[in-house]
Amino acid sequence: MDPKIFDDLARRLVDAVPGTVTDLKHDLEQHFTSLLQGTFARLDLVTREEFAVQSAVLGRTRAKIDALTRQVAELEKS
Repeated sequence: MDPKIFDDLARRLVDAVPGTVTDLKHDLEQHFTSLLQGTFARLDLVTREEFAVQSAVLGRTRAKIDALTRQVAELEKS
């Protein structure tokens, strides 16, 4: 995933913190970024593009299996 996403999420979390802790703002942003990166890394996510490619491959494979199943059924009739 794009690291900018984590930075943006961390920045939004820090902005939600009350102004009385502004001295900790930089440290919080770093910790939020690390926490978010670690959490998303453990989720083993794929990009939308990778998902689309694998979906297309699966669709082609399914079509081949269906065609071969029909072909075997026809051969069994003979």
